[in-house]
Amino acid sequence: MSGKTWTLLAAVLGSSVVFLDSSVLPVALAEIGREPRLFLDVFEAQNYIHYGYLLTLSALLVLAGALTDYHGRKRIFELGLVGFGATSLACGLAPNLELLVVFRLLQGAAGALLVPASLALLTHAFSGEEQGRAFGTWAAASGAAVILGPLVGGVLVQEVTWRAIFLLNLPLIGLSIWALRRHVTESRDPQAAAHFDWLGAGLVALAVGGLSFGVIYGEQRQWASPLAFGALGAGALASIALPIYFARARQPLIPLSMFRSRNFAVTNLSTLLIYGALYVTFFLLPIYLQGTLGYTAAAVGLGMVPSSLFLVFLSSRFGGLASRFGPRRFMAAGPLLMGLGVLWLARVPSTSQPWRLMLGDPATYLPSDGYLLDVLPGLVVHGLGVAIMVAPLTTALMRSVPARQAGLASAINNAISRVGPQLAGALIFVLVTAAFYAAAAPALPSLDVNDPQVRRLIPPLAFPEAQLTADQMAGVRAASTEAFRLAMLGAAALVMTGGLINLLGISDRQARSAPDQAPGA
Repeated sequence: MSGKTWTLLAAVLGSSVVFLDSSVLPVALAEIGREPRLFLDVFEAQNYIHYGYLLTLSALLVLAGALTDYHGRKRIFELGLVGFGATSLACGLAPNLELLVVFRLLQGAAGALLVPASLALLTHAFSGEEQGRAFGTWAAASGAAVILGPLVGGVLVQEVTWRAIFLLNLPLIGLSIWALRRHVTESRDPQAAAHFDWLGAGLVALAVGGLSFGVIYGEQRQWASPLAFGALGAGALASIALPIYFARARQPLIPLSMFRSRNFAVTNLSTLLIYGALYVTFFLLPIYLQGTLGYTAAAVGLGMVPSSLFLVFLSSRFGGLASRFGPRRFMAAGPLLMGLGVLWLARVPSTSQPWRLMLGDPATYLPSDGYLLDVLPGLVVHGLGVAIMVAPLTTALMRSVPARQAGLASAINNAISRVGPQLAGALIFVLVTAAFYAAAAPALPSLDVNDPQVRRLIPPLAFPEAQLTADQMAGVRAASTEAFRLAMLGAAALVMTGGLINLLGISDRQARSAPDQAPGA
């Protein structure tokens, strides 16, 4: 294989483990919760294990992207690989929940080094239509990791142990390190300032981390904790201070001139909306299928696979087409199809027949009629839309700024793609929760649905732990379905709005004549 191919392999493997570990964990949380603990409540520990990783990953992305361009893409990428491998091993061997929380926080910090550096390596190694195909391959692998995560996690948890989901990272990271050291050349921003803007980096981390932590903690505490609102306030103030500081700083971490690029500004705005919709869809759909309709964990994971196949097999093709014809039409058509797919999912009834796939039982291998008619068509249309949109969006982003700023541009977009979903998800989940308990109240006249203890026993979209009669369960399922429908309608509105913004704002001419795009810049 050529040096370019090895670079692509290293970048894809190194970044895929980051996305895989963000999506594989939810199906393992129930088993992880049975491990020994010292002082944390099981529910709190499970949330910290899942969201702590996303918190440090999101908060440190922009800092990592700037360090990538400043110190060298290969060096930072290798540092991230070693750190992610070490923390993955520590997670797999953690003796209790408290240490697992600590290791997950460190794992997220290591993952922040990998995502922007991987795209910066590709920007340096490829050009022209070949670059678009490389971005498409990267996007396909990343998207497949996210969507296949529940399937991989479900099988490993059910057949091996939850610890295997972390140990699975080690051979992938080992191969990536080998390819990186043997075949990848170093590159950095030749115009990097002599002094790194640590104050700007701290403000960015406070803005992203404060908003992320505020949303996560607020949802955990049902928005009854002053700490959540304090964190949101700190994040909001830091966000307001950022442009003021960067406009006055002599050598800012994020030059505001980047946002004068039309495609850079538009792509980041549409990312905020589109990835918010993606998060809402792929976070709530598995919960609804498993918790309300009665799918097994393995059936949920396998059932989500068709939506990833388009991304895996077509993303590279659409990346090349976006390089040849311009990304605008693809960035508009993709979200439109995604929205139509989500609207189909919004019509899934509470009586839809579940698919209870049990490994080792051949009688359950065939999917149910409910899955084939109610779920699969929406996933297929949505998956095709994702495949059409993701690689062109990455192409438009990476060609909207000089190649020397590739790491920073990627980091900014990735940070937006993570904070935006958390904010959108929090808003929609508040609406979902309110709609669920309002609809469930008539079916549960003897229970106070505003009581926090009752809400913990009867959560939205999930099987309740409380003992309910058949009529009450039917009422709860109907309430969950109404809440899920509201969430899907909100997600469809978000993703279609993002597509409209791309249609009106993206310039194909700028994407084809991007500044400073020669390899080696």
